[in-house]
Amino acid sequence: MEKLMLYLQLEVEKIETKIGIISLAKAFFPQIVLYVLLLNMTVAPALADITSAPIDSKFDPIPVYFIYPPVKHQGSADEALVSGRVVNDRYAMTARSGKPWRIAFLFPHIKDPYWIGCSYGVISEAKRLGVAVDIFPAEGYSDLVGQLRKMDEAIAAKYDAIVISPLSQTANNSSIAKARAMGIPVFELANDSTSDDLTIKVTTSLKGMGIEATKWVIHDAQQRGLKSINIALLPGPSDAGWVKGEVEGTREAAQKAAIKVNIVDIKYGDSDRIEQSQLAEQLLAEHGKELDYILGCTGCAPAVILPMKEAKLNGKIRIVAYDLTREIAGFIRKGEIFASADTKGVSQARVTINAAVDFLENRIKKRPHTILIKLGLVDRNNYMTYPFDTSIAPDGYMPILSYAPGEI
Repeated sequence: MEKLMLYLQLEVEKIETKIGIISLAKAFFPQIVLYVLLLNMTVAPALADITSAPIDSKFDPIPVYFIYPPVKHQGSADEALVSGRVVNDRYAMTARSGKPWRIAFLFPHIKDPYWIGCSYGVISEAKRLGVAVDIFPAEGYSDLVGQLRKMDEAIAAKYDAIVISPLSQTANNSSIAKARAMGIPVFELANDSTSDDLTIKVTTSLKGMGIEATKWVIHDAQQRGLKSINIALLPGPSDAGWVKGEVEGTREAAQKAAIKVNIVDIKYGDSDRIEQSQLAEQLLAEHGKELDYILGCTGCAPAVILPMKEAKLNGKIRIVAYDLTREIAGFIRKGEIFASADTKGVSQARVTINAAVDFLENRIKKRPHTILIKLGLVDRNNYMTYPFDTSIAPDGYMPILSYAPGEI
């Protein structure tokens, strides 16, 4: 822990000499969150060539699956994919809104590049669409009480719509039902739940995240001539829907693999960088010598790098991420993370706010139950041609949590 904190402090000191906004950032983020954000920014110079789109750009239609009822009662998005009527299509960005609707977004936190990317997708589209948005982050995946409180506050404030990224597959359901009973439509972004009171779910195949990342691992192992492999997972907090999807997808891909895939250990925990670094240290101490691959979430995979170097195992174990962020893209370019599935968080955010505006403006002729954003996968082979602007925020973007029409 002391080594990690020293490393983070050094990174902060380097960046503080280069940018003049640190005092502002400190006013809005706890110190440890600031350390994580600034550490993530150290990869930005290496990525300056991949995402430099202005914040008010228009983007091409986004490849999606529309899923229409009937779907399984109180089911996940992946269960809807199996039970519903699926249409392979693209989601075109909608026209500017005729009214400055107020939309609240409830994020799990704003502590890592994934949710910063979602902030970018929300704010950039709010500016284009001419609607007001407020993003209310909880303090992390252990802060269910905080997110439920923010949901009550959003209902009391009578927002025209609420977009929630639930901390739990089931524990947010009653608050979603409460909003619906008050006449407020609720949309889901990224994190899944089993609520039947949502207006539209916008997410991706969470099980697919696990399948795609593990398929890459299996193919890579075969290319290396390995007949069996040992893998370990750092998927994130155990009750989150996306974590369950990652693990289920990995297990399914492992069972169907042409080689033997042993899942040696799974360590759950908040995606917070410090906690994940501690879990990585434990994992490497217990199983490091026998492991071939470690698969981790957006906050988890990067947290393995430093402990693995300290354990002198970075030449033996390959890290693969379940999802893509700007930070992870930088580590793929440097060869420290080998590949990443991509749920295209920025695209999910764009589609969600567009769907909310389409609904509020009565533009939807036949409402889907779920909109699944199609997955991507990036490694060093396709890095130079990968469409990063569909997935991560531009170089230098700092999170913005509120916008009203007329603001710059």
